This record gives sequence, structure tokens and C-alpha cells, in this order.
Amino acid sequence: MTKKEQSALPPAGRPAPAPTPAQLFVAFATIAGCGFGGVLAWSRRIIVQQRGWLSPEEFNQQLALCQVLPGGNILNFAVMYGCRCAGLAGSLAAVLGLLGPPVALMIVAGMLYRGYGDVPALHGAFASLAAAAAGLLLATAAQMIVASVKDRLRIEHVVAALTFLAVGVLRWPQLSAIAVIAPLGIGLAWWRRR
Repeated sequence: MTKKEQSALPPAGRPAPAPTPAQLFVAFATIAGCGFGGVLAWSRRIIVQQRGWLSPEEFNQQLALCQVLPGGNILNFAVMYGCRCAGLAGSLAAVLGLLGPPVALMIVAGMLYRGYGDVPALHGAFASLAAAAAGLLLATAAQMIVASVKDRLRIEHVVAALTFLAVGVLRWPQLSAIAVIAPLGIGLAWWRRR
């Protein structure tokens, strides 16, 4: 983190003030403009590291809720976080910031691709972008794991490992994995709180 980014953060122990709709629009437009191949990495970087609006743990918790809801994770995140900060105006500002730049870019890119899509050099460029996006995703996953685990492993980490095993290794359909693992996770959480 640069000195400029550090000076923009609130003093340690105090949360940053809730962003305004205009600040939400600018932040999510920046996220969308930087997020080639996915915006999760940039969302975390801007919201947690640069602006200090959420702690790493709060970001993980809100993202986890967004992942179980239908729709795009970061779009759900924009709606929920925007509403949390500034109500309906905040949600609209965050969503418009998140969707506006990519829509405009894709319209222009579609027009250019139609005219120049057969150029061989473009195929290598697209492959490079895909590799960079995969690297960003892995780096963000590592940062989220560190923030989640902190000092010790907990029941939720076991549930996450079981989910990875079921879907990633055993290739269960996602709905089957959710049908089996969600009740297990709820039961384990209930048992832990007793």
C-alpha cells in the first residue's frame, strides 16, 4: 500500500465514514474499469485496502452472503453494500458504477472486434488477459483465506474444504453439493453455539 493510500485510511481502530452515493459510484466504476476477467480482486483492494470502508473479515462475510444468493457475486455485493451505506441511492450508484464502464467498453470492443477480430495478434492478447485474470483471482483467494483463518481453523473452514472437495475434486453438481453441505454447515454452526 502506498503512503497516499495509507493516509486516506481512517486512524487505526476507527471505521471509515460511510461513503456517499457519489463515492460509491466512483469506487465501483474504478473497480469495473480495472477488473478485466473479474472484479473480485479489485473490489477487495479498493474497498478494504485503499478506502478502508470494510475490514477484511467484514468483506469476506458480506461476499459469502452474496455468493449464496442468485446472480453475480459482485453485483449482489454492490447492491447490498450500497444499500448498507446510503439506502436505495447507494445501491443504484454502486450498480451503475459497476455496470456502466463495462457496458460502454463492450459496445466499443464489439464494434472493433467485428472489424478486426481475425487479426492473429489479438488471439495472443486475449490468452494473456485470461492468464492475468486467473492470477488475480488466485492472489485474492489467498488474501481472503489469510483474513478468514487468522489464528486457528474453525468449523466453517471444514465446511469450505468439504465444499471444495465435493465440487472441485469429486465433481458433484453444485446443487447436490449445496443440498448436502448446507444443512451440514448449519447443523455444525448450531452445535457450536450450544
